[in-house]
Amino acid sequence: MLTDPGTTRRVRGLRQQSEKSVAISRAQCLRGVFAALVAWFSLASILGCDVQRRKSDAELGLTAQQAAGRRIYEDRCARCHEPYSTKDKKGPGLEGLFKRQYLAVSGLPANDERVLDIVSHGRKDMPGYSQVLTPPQMADLLAYLHSL
Repeated sequence: MLTDPGTTRRVRGLRQQSEKSVAISRAQCLRGVFAALVAWFSLASILGCDVQRRKSDAELGLTAQQAAGRRIYEDRCARCHEPYSTKDKKGPGLEGLFKRQYLAVSGLPANDERVLDIVSHGRKDMPGYSQVLTPPQMADLLAYLHSL
């Protein structure tokens, strides 16, 4: 039992300092959590404008060949090309690719021959896939590109 008044005062002082320190730590933690939430919601609202739920092959009305081409597209092309938008990523968006008279970047006619040439041999920043995709896979991919 502490009976010395000096010791009692020191213990009370230490207890008060500890309580203040805990309160300050809680406040700083809450401020950090709040700032993180604000940042997350801000980012989500900015990016949320373009984020859409991925539609199923059935919702898009894809044939079996187009669905197979879609899987190839998602594996090989989607990181650089938007399928359902004309917005560019690293490469041009491909929405309506065959509905245009000319290809966006090269100005070449938008037809099967030109698109297959680009997919096969690549372009400046795009790799060619002639050594990666088989002819049936190229046909599947082309069928999917026609659905965009």
